[in-house]
Amino acid sequence: MKRQDFFFDLPPALVAQYPQAERGGSRLLVLDRKTGSCGHHWVGELPELLEDRSLLVFNDSRVRKARLPGIAEKTGARVEFLLLKKQDSLTWKTLVGRSNRRRPGSRYVFAGGVSAEITGAEGEFRFLRFDRIIDDDWLDRYGHIPLPPYIKREDTPADSERYQTVYAGLPGSAAAPTAGLHFTRELLGRLEAAGMETAYITLHVGLGTFLPVRTENIEDHPMHEEVFSIGEAAADRIERAKAEKRRIVAVGTTSVRTLESAWKQGRLERGEGSTSIFIYPGYSFNVVDTLFTNFHTPCSTLLMLVSAFAGREKILETYEKAIGEGYRFFSYGDAMLIR
Repeated sequence: MKRQDFFFDLPPALVAQYPQAERGGSRLLVLDRKTGSCGHHWVGELPELLEDRSLLVFNDSRVRKARLPGIAEKTGARVEFLLLKKQDSLTWKTLVGRSNRRRPGSRYVFAGGVSAEITGAEGEFRFLRFDRIIDDDWLDRYGHIPLPPYIKREDTPADSERYQTVYAGLPGSAAAPTAGLHFTRELLGRLEAAGMETAYITLHVGLGTFLPVRTENIEDHPMHEEVFSIGEAAADRIERAKAEKRRIVAVGTTSVRTLESAWKQGRLERGEGSTSIFIYPGYSFNVVDTLFTNFHTPCSTLLMLVSAFAGREKILETYEKAIGEGYRFFSYGDAMLIR
């Protein structure tokens, strides 16, 4: 399939630059993937829209303040690194703007008197070795929330809360699992009161989720590995729901990719793993029955995943309807329930 097969025109005014005033106050477009029919609702109606005794699976990874602005020692130029993965106690794998100019040996100064040197390159990645340990406490103090590039503003203190799910646990993501941003403690309580079950798994969001597709043929796109973990209790709960033929509702595409990657011979693998699974039309789903997700960017692997779940034509037609109805798109935007 071609990358261009997943393109759609989106008015810039519909790209949400800020979250709704109240978490959970977004609109919800419900798509029946068998008939293609749509309904317009609110996220707060979710307990009434799901089938009885459904199991919702959430990604509880916490976003770290992974955006780190620095100054080049030689030129004084401002340079911003995105910290992706710790390689050892001092070295991080990073993305950096104008990476071809950021060569091994280049040195940078950061907040708090910290300095670092690029020690190696791997394609567009740069390995940055700091002169002291950079941990999540340090990043909480000096780093910035990694808002995506289509949000055309600097991060604010409010983003530290709103670009994070209310159930976030272990830090590790360089972008939010944004479908989960819609859930409040109150809504989670109402879902439980309505007879729904919940399970929490972890996938640390990285390049496998947000790297754009640059190849003409989507099959040629290289998916990067992301680390996930599934605990014994969550796996037991998911397997029991499958055995009882209850619906598995994946909250977000990262939950989908984790579940589908870990499902082996009728059961979920426990513990830590990694995935580079690329789900696009033609894929047969093994675990997920219903998907709660945001609206995704044109030609992205996320749009290809939801197209695999509901059909490319249905998704593009639904997106066209959403645009006509003024739905807000992307990370801080409105949501879809595909069932």
